[in-house]
Amino acid sequence: MDLMNLASSITPAAASRACNSLGLPKAPADTRVVVAMSGGVDSSVVAAMLAGEGYDVVGLTMQLYDHGAATHRKGACCAGQDIHDARDVAARLGVPHYVLDYEARFQERVIEPFARAYVAGETPIPCVACNQHMKFVDLLEAARDLGADLLATGHYVVDADDGAGGRALFRAADPGRDQSYFLFATTREQLAMLRFPLGALPKPRVRALAREFSLEVADKADSQDICFVPSGHYSDLIERLLPGSSEPGEIVHIDGRVLGRHSGILHYTIGQRRGLGVAAAEPLYVVALDAAAARVIVGPRQALSTPRVSLRDFNWIGPGGLADLPAGGLPVAARVRSTRAPAPAVLHADATVGFLEPESGVSPGQACVIYDSTAADARVLGGGFIMARPAM
Repeated sequence: MDLMNLASSITPAAASRACNSLGLPKAPADTRVVVAMSGGVDSSVVAAMLAGEGYDVVGLTMQLYDHGAATHRKGACCAGQDIHDARDVAARLGVPHYVLDYEARFQERVIEPFARAYVAGETPIPCVACNQHMKFVDLLEAARDLGADLLATGHYVVDADDGAGGRALFRAADPGRDQSYFLFATTREQLAMLRFPLGALPKPRVRALAREFSLEVADKADSQDICFVPSGHYSDLIERLLPGSSEPGEIVHIDGRVLGRHSGILHYTIGQRRGLGVAAAEPLYVVALDAAAARVIVGPRQALSTPRVSLRDFNWIGPGGLADLPAGGLPVAARVRSTRAPAPAVLHADATVGFLEPESGVSPGQACVIYDSTAADARVLGGGFIMARPAM
């Protein structure tokens, strides 16, 4: 079947065979759903919606860190006040609620790799790591231990029967809230037990529902990407975890000229223009980070253009397998940053992606997420992490 047309082939008829709104052939009262409750408005509304439909709801909250200043910081999650908020919502809904202390695991699987990636010249995505190594591993295991049929979260992404006995992921109805970029690493096995009830809803409607459910978190601020950085300055965290990581070095133009010095490559990201600390007749951008030589490489804007990337740790959740792709590659849409729209590209079986128009500011460590088209409701086919280009 043509991958580009597969999403449209998933019809309401496939879902109509299910006995409940979550796609399982059993009554809601007989369906135990664990809800990952972060203490924010989104997961709270998910719990309220499912409890209102009569599902057997159990709330689970992960305690991931306790950095003092983050306890009451606007935009934090999974710590301090957020845990209290999740507990209060569960009490209001009359559902059981448990807090799981995963601080040590979060430190090992998310925070420390985040720090090492920056020192290696990459720009990591902790939200992907948290979903990949915490929420959809430890929480799923805990949900199974509780006898749950499903685990539901407050992510903005659409999941549906793929018409072939599995589940498929699609971009959310609200393009401004779509979180499909952060979920590319979800496996087929995990998808079978995951549900995302907010995928078809715009954020204003979710907040309105929170008010209708009389939830005190209705106007609570959304969590931030790097929720575990109390000061908002990731370099401070990295230097605390990895003393001496801010190794000074040279700022070098792509033509080989040494333009100045820097205090550590972890203070720079690909595409950065401001704060370079060098004077030049033309605007300069960070075009590469050479961690081995402690060099920040700069150049004109056009040097940021990238026609092709290679991906590591590729995860395929589309039809068939990655090895089944045509010899000449598969026309897809590729998204190299969460803030960009998917762009036309060609995916090859060796997990390389060629862009029809070169992408600018592509950063190693970021994800390249693959969709079956550029449509607003495109299906997620998978993705991987962008590998660094050879040092200049």
